[in-house]
Amino acid sequence: MEPMDQSHIFGGGAAASVMTPFVMILLVLLCVLILSLPRRFVIVPVLSGAFLVWLPAQIYLLGVHWLVFRILILVGLLRVLASSPEGKGKPSRFIGGFTGIDRAFLFWIITQSVCVVLLFPEQGAVINQFGYLVDFLGGYFLIRFLIRNESDLFLAIKCLAVLSVILAASMIVEQLRLTNYLAQLAGVAKSAEIREGKIRSQGVFQHSITAGTVGATWVPLFFLLWRNGKSRILAIVGFIGASIITYTSQSSTPLLAYAAVFVALAFWPIKHKMRTVRWAIVLSIAGLAMVMKAPVWFLIAHIDLTGGSSGYHRAQLIDNFVRHFWDWWLIGVKDTSSWGYDLWDVQNQYVSTGETGGLLAFCFLIVLVTRCFVRLGDARKKIAGDKNQEWLLWFLACALFSNALAFIGVNYFDQSRVSWFLIVAAICAATSPMLEKTAEEPVPQETTGSRLQSGFQSIPNVSKLNLR
Repeated sequence: MEPMDQSHIFGGGAAASVMTPFVMILLVLLCVLILSLPRRFVIVPVLSGAFLVWLPAQIYLLGVHWLVFRILILVGLLRVLASSPEGKGKPSRFIGGFTGIDRAFLFWIITQSVCVVLLFPEQGAVINQFGYLVDFLGGYFLIRFLIRNESDLFLAIKCLAVLSVILAASMIVEQLRLTNYLAQLAGVAKSAEIREGKIRSQGVFQHSITAGTVGATWVPLFFLLWRNGKSRILAIVGFIGASIITYTSQSSTPLLAYAAVFVALAFWPIKHKMRTVRWAIVLSIAGLAMVMKAPVWFLIAHIDLTGGSSGYHRAQLIDNFVRHFWDWWLIGVKDTSSWGYDLWDVQNQYVSTGETGGLLAFCFLIVLVTRCFVRLGDARKKIAGDKNQEWLLWFLACALFSNALAFIGVNYFDQSRVSWFLIVAAICAATSPMLEKTAEEPVPQETTGSRLQSGFQSIPNVSKLNLR
């Protein structure tokens, strides 16, 4: 990634539409499908548009860049507005209503957007953040509307399985021919990136790290599809595709996210003791902080799984983020390049959130991730003993853990955000019926006789009392 020219951070870009006939036909087809398909199938064209079209493909109209996926989001939102709310009592377009997770997500994005406009009080910033809100809030709530039950979730995972095969094939071709054909289909000449002699494929994504991270975080979803037992062939195909995507990205962050899935799965036998595990992790980190000469986050600097990792840069980024707290805590900071060499490249979701949205946005992101884990835990306790449902929640927790760990090494600035939306929306959809059906049933009214009998039973047996 090249350094950003802060004097032209807003505005600029393509001065004309970047659209090939192939992408135009695909865009029209996807829009028609979104508007005409039954609701439960609309997730298929939405995900297909997100993970098959090169992100910069766009229509330049009235001085605004209308990215393909942004157009699909707006069309999808029209579909949402045209639909009737569902549910008893207080109808809602979202399963489970507007949850604490939804509120945390909403406040996270709005806070970050407001802070950017305050940092850069200019028209370009307002237009830029309008697009940001469409992408994040529009994209999230569209997927939240489409994923309403387990059936919708499994359909989405099946779609991802097919998409993973296409993406894996394109990334293998990048390895062999050093050419990104998915970018060429969108009219962009793109060669494969090479670092330390290794080819880093990126497929339809804007960077190899985001590509590999998405592949890694899809793995537990394909395990879930296998466990469900209805589409095991697609589960196997999806797992192989996701593994290829992760490997061909040749980046350490995706490989760590991939490993995190299996580490999380290994904790299944002690799932009832996770509170102890969490405290053990906290105490271990505290112990390391006391014995290490450098801050504990410099452990990241020692991780290099590909021979060309930038773990030291990630550690330096976190270190300077902490050291420059008073620079960014209020509404963020305009530029981080002055923090140190190459620190303009903020590839850390947590740091990126604080840098652009201040402490408040940073806290909302932490609250969002925390509430997702808490909701999964609360739901698991309610359905304890139902292995299928417990595995469903556990696989979603594995995907969430993989994303939360990947945030340390990557910033979801491209289509990878859609994968994150899907995980969060799936957690809301899967847990809502489990939490709703656990409401306390009314206690039957006791008769006078039953109360008397209960009272007598509460009196100790006199014959067994020691009267000495």
